[in-house]
Amino acid sequence: MLKARWRELFDTEPPAYNRRFLESRLAYRIQELAYGGLSRQTLERLRVMAKQYATRDSAERKARPVQRPIAGTQLIREYQGIEHCVTVRADDFEYLGRPYKSLSSIAREITGTKWNGLVFFGLKRHPG
Repeated sequence: MLKARWRELFDTEPPAYNRRFLESRLAYRIQELAYGGLSRQTLERLRVMAKQYATRDSAERKARPVQRPIAGTQLIREYQGIEHCVTVRADDFEYLGRPYKSLSSIAREITGTKWNGLVFFGLKRHPG
């Protein structure tokens, strides 16, 4: 039944994966057909992120800090009733249209005090 549905929706032979994979992929495809796929903007963002990742050799990819979000990610933090949005870029961060070298410098700009940027934006738990 699943394999027949796969052939109908994808016009190809189903892959030799387990039932759970087929079910989840078929469910996504049915939703995609009913409501539309990803927006052009999202597809372009994914292409850029894939290209950024592909240009690094395997040693660089493994050495990438786990805590740093990938380029294009938007970090949103509410502080004193004001929502602040930071965009992660390949080599820096953008906040209010200006580049910053670190999240800590942005957190200091927002709060006026010294902060660990990863902690301020909820990417790392504060020890203790």
